Amino acid sequence: MRKIVVALFVVLLTASFSMNVSAAETQADKKAIVIAAFGTSHPPAVVSILNLKNKMEQAFPKTTVKVAFTSNIIQDIWQKRGRDLKWQKAHPEIPVMLYTVKNPLATIADLQNQGIRSIAVQSTHVFAGEEYTNLAAEINALASIKTLRDRDLPFKTLFLGRPALGKASDLHPYPEDIAHAARVLAADVALAKKNKSALVYMGHGNEIFTTGAYMELESVLRDAHPDVSIFIGTVEGFPGPDQVLAGLKHAGVKKVTLIPFMIVAGDHATNDMAGDEPDSWKNLMEAAGIKVKPVIRGLGEVDAWVDIYVQHLKEAMADSGF
Repeated sequence: MRKIVVALFVVLLTASFSMNVSAAETQADKKAIVIAAFGTSHPPAVVSILNLKNKMEQAFPKTTVKVAFTSNIIQDIWQKRGRDLKWQKAHPEIPVMLYTVKNPLATIADLQNQGIRSIAVQSTHVFAGEEYTNLAAEINALASIKTLRDRDLPFKTLFLGRPALGKASDLHPYPEDIAHAARVLAADVALAKKNKSALVYMGHGNEIFTTGAYMELESVLRDAHPDVSIFIGTVEGFPGPDQVLAGLKHAGVKKVTLIPFMIVAGDHATNDMAGDEPDSWKNLMEAAGIKVKPVIRGLGEVDAWVDIYVQHLKEAMADSGF
């Protein structure tokens, strides 16, 4: 009888150990995706953020997907709204997760604290400018952490997917990304053609980094659509609204379809681009005798554009053995 009891105890102990090891292995094998976006405080523009998240979840149904905002100001706004029940009641369309959104570092830390050691971060930046460079520095710093024993490493793998217009790389040449983006934007060119107008994009740009990627994209679009006048300008950096307006005048343009070249159609789109202030792009053009048809729509609302990020993430996963 004693032998039977001992044997049964050994079987139960072995089974319990196997279950614990299996659970630990399962936890260690968990993966997560962090969508890194600048963010938006403009409620109607949230549709772009949600589309990004939904498309990622559809592409990776077995992987946890989190949204992170790189802007601390935007985070503070949403956290304040999270304490304002009256505001929340007036905006039932806003998902709860936005009220607790964090920056990429904090989001990654939370996932790692949950035992998830394989994390993929996807940039939603348009080009490899200042914000992307800062994000890449943070991700690379975390990924470079070394410990005395590999088992103590905080991450099994941690990497960043490239922006829409690519970055300097031999593995994924950025001109191919620009050509892909130009094909996606063909629908906007068709709209401008239907409107019998020029097409003008307002990008964010940057005062520190060159916006050469924008100008190269503009060139590719013009080559592909020689029958439509196409211009890409920026809120910050070159070319600004003055250069765009000078180009329109030089080309003799009388009508423009004006579209934000940004992930979300937030404050820049509604105010800087199409606002009522005298210095908005719309009013500057109209003051020059050009008719303007604004389109308030973020790139994040365009499924084919979001698919660019999905594809870039898939390629980064393959490169990293994710």
